[in-house]
Amino acid sequence: MGALRNFQSVKSVCHTTSVKLIVVIYIIAVSTIMTDAAWGSGRRRTEAFPADLLLVNLTLVERAAETGAFCLDGSLPAYSLDRGYGSGANNWLLQLQSGGWCNDRESCIARKTTFKGSSNYMDKQGVFSGILSNKRCENPDFFNWNRVKLMYCDGASFAGDLYDEESGLYFRGQRIWHAMIADLLENGMKHTKQALLSGCSAGGLAAFLHCDDFRKLLPRNATVKCNSDGGFFLDAKDISGMYSIRSLFNDTVNLQGIVKNLPQACTSSQLDPNQCFFPQHLFPYIQTPFFILNAAYDTWQIDNILVPESADLQGHWHYCKMNPVDCTSTQLKILQGYRMQMLDALETYKESKTGGMFIYSCFGHCQSETQYMWFAPNSTMVNDKEKEWEEAV
Repeated sequence: MGALRNFQSVKSVCHTTSVKLIVVIYIIAVSTIMTDAAWGSGRRRTEAFPADLLLVNLTLVERAAETGAFCLDGSLPAYSLDRGYGSGANNWLLQLQSGGWCNDRESCIARKTTFKGSSNYMDKQGVFSGILSNKRCENPDFFNWNRVKLMYCDGASFAGDLYDEESGLYFRGQRIWHAMIADLLENGMKHTKQALLSGCSAGGLAAFLHCDDFRKLLPRNATVKCNSDGGFFLDAKDISGMYSIRSLFNDTVNLQGIVKNLPQACTSSQLDPNQCFFPQHLFPYIQTPFFILNAAYDTWQIDNILVPESADLQGHWHYCKMNPVDCTSTQLKILQGYRMQMLDALETYKESKTGGMFIYSCFGHCQSETQYMWFAPNSTMVNDKEKEWEEAV
């Protein structure tokens, strides 16, 4: 089973038997918080990329036009592919790009003149680091696999399927997903032996949404698994007692016609089918082996779900959100309560025989594409930390 079976084995993130991801890990000491980690976009730590950083050319999916699979502005979708070799020649890792969402016409119109909404504005080369690195010392499990970064240009986690005549916007994420997979199948993925669908943030949510479909589209004899990094967005109240995040997700789902593309097993079980856009309501219905990688103190979630601007008009949380060292004891208790909500939402997953998780008590958001977080001397480790893990034989 090779690298896919031993997902991040060198980092001790999970421990496996012959065919399954089977670990549940909780890092429970708040003392593991990286107090020098910045929260807001203005102070978030940036990576010092090496001079020999791998840059991979962008590939436009020319045949996407045949199915109307367009970015928001009508341009063609794109991906970057670095070919595998040796023992990884027939293994594939697909990484779904991050980038948030647009939930109304105004925000989507603004987005279509950026790389998040148009391939015309994308860099001609994609940066491949972390889980996409081609160096054994940086990425020992996947360095020689076929590694693909699927560029994100629809604003709805590759899930919408509408054309908005009033604005001229293409909400075609679902078609983009299928067009990219079809193109990759023609380019060798139809021979895959092992495959991992992964993603960060909005791409991590897309991994939840498309995992089972990914399994169905690949050869029956292939080993297929999925991973979400920083994509387990909680359906939780903010500090004012309101479900602010529901407004963002509901508007996105309704604007882009997403409900029909959500798994029916989930939508039929919810009074409001839009709830299936939240991973905690969706993931119990996923059949494909799944690994969840997330910060318990997810900075995006703290900024946008727990303490959005609408819930902190006086700015009492401003300095705390910029640096946890500046949080009051009351604020720290609220943050610890949010961490517990995440663990509670994942409680039933402890019994999974095919899935696993690594929920780390650091302030951050996504780590798989960032080299110092993914695999480096000072990257997040579970060694010498209190942990709970369960092994299924």
